[in-house]
Amino acid sequence: MWTPAVLVIATTTLVGCAVLGGAVYEALVVDPFWPKRPGIVQARNGGISRARFWRPAHLAFDVLLVVSLVAAWGDPVVRAALLVAVAGHVVLRIWSAVDLAPKALVFEGANPADVDEVDAVRWTRRSLLQLPLRVLTCAATLAALSLA
Repeated sequence: MWTPAVLVIATTTLVGCAVLGGAVYEALVVDPFWPKRPGIVQARNGGISRARFWRPAHLAFDVLLVVSLVAAWGDPVVRAALLVAVAGHVVLRIWSAVDLAPKALVFEGANPADVDEVDAVRWTRRSLLQLPLRVLTCAATLAALSLA
């Protein structure tokens, strides 16, 4: 039955899968190439603007995840799945805020000739490590949806 809780969990799952898709796209299409050509991730140099995707995607997912948890709080099984999603997402967001995002901003704001390719490659490798957390979060929201 499509209750309001199920609808919000379904929307959260959809947005979570879109966020995962964005991370996979970056890992497969953008990150292998930009360390040699930093202008690819610099909008002012004709490259992509990661912020145009990530800011609204993360904001939407953050809000929807909290709303889903509130909506499903009365169902302990669904709540448990959503708490797993919240835990994975919180770890990811803290790590991103402390490490990945600040360094990405440095790369995006630097003169392309001044970007250290070795540092950039290290960043892309660390960034890959966030994919399992994104998969966990997405799988947990999908589990919550199937249990609701």
